Amino acid sequence: MDWNDKLQRIIDYTEDHLQRKEEPVDMDEITRISGCSYHFFLKVFSYMNGISYAEYVRHRKLTLAGYDLKSSPIKVVDLSYKYGYDSPTSFTKAFQQFHGISPKEARGASARLQVLPRMQVYTRNKYSWRIEHKPSFRLIGKRASISCIAGSPQTEIPGFWNECQKNGIYSRIISLDTGKPKGLFGISEKYDEASDQLSYAIMAISDYILPEGFCEMQIPETSWAVFDCRGPVPQAIQEGWDYLRKEWLVKYPFQHASCPELEWYSDGNSYSSEYPSQIWIPIIIKED
Repeated sequence: MDWNDKLQRIIDYTEDHLQRKEEPVDMDEITRISGCSYHFFLKVFSYMNGISYAEYVRHRKLTLAGYDLKSSPIKVVDLSYKYGYDSPTSFTKAFQQFHGISPKEARGASARLQVLPRMQVYTRNKYSWRIEHKPSFRLIGKRASISCIAGSPQTEIPGFWNECQKNGIYSRIISLDTGKPKGLFGISEKYDEASDQLSYAIMAISDYILPEGFCEMQIPETSWAVFDCRGPVPQAIQEGWDYLRKEWLVKYPFQHASCPELEWYSDGNSYSSEYPSQIWIPIIIKED
């Protein structure tokens, strides 16, 4: 196993502990994965990535803390201990140094927070895609209004997913999923120019009766350009969109069908470097 593979496995392990297990990383486990002393690993990490491992972990914790503040009523004292700080005072100081505002100010609707994205040691720059014709299907789930101020969607959309996971909506949508294969959809819908906001939904294919407080959408029979992404989200999906905008849409200018673009997230560990997700672009196939 070369150093790229080792570092990617260590990053996956780190993110799993920060986001899913919410517990400190184990130096002995990092030593085992890297196959060298922890001290030597730290030197290699800094040399290859231009940032120390400690700084990466600290900035990722503060990024995740920003998501928590925007999406839940968690107290600052609880947040400070969740991310391993000795006191709310030390957490507040670190938070303000990273984000430029205090945790209290971060709860404001117009507050802009900094983000250090999850690191990928190497980017898989090969994408597979195909055209699929799908019959009409029904989606049910939850919607939220997302600010489109520069950079806001990259924090508010993950924040909405995080909120749904914490309040039980995420599990409820999963329980209603009758799709084959199972998976959830992320959908950016109508954009309101006056408020500079768009409607974003988390949904699943479902045949169940619409639960109270949920919304539904009927997707018509359509042809789709389906792109396979692989890696942890949201980074894998964001890199997929970047590829589409810079290359695919230029080379393959299909006419866009009149329904929303979809992101599909498979039923699995979304923190894994092998996690599969997809981008669906609705297209019109011209008859010869």
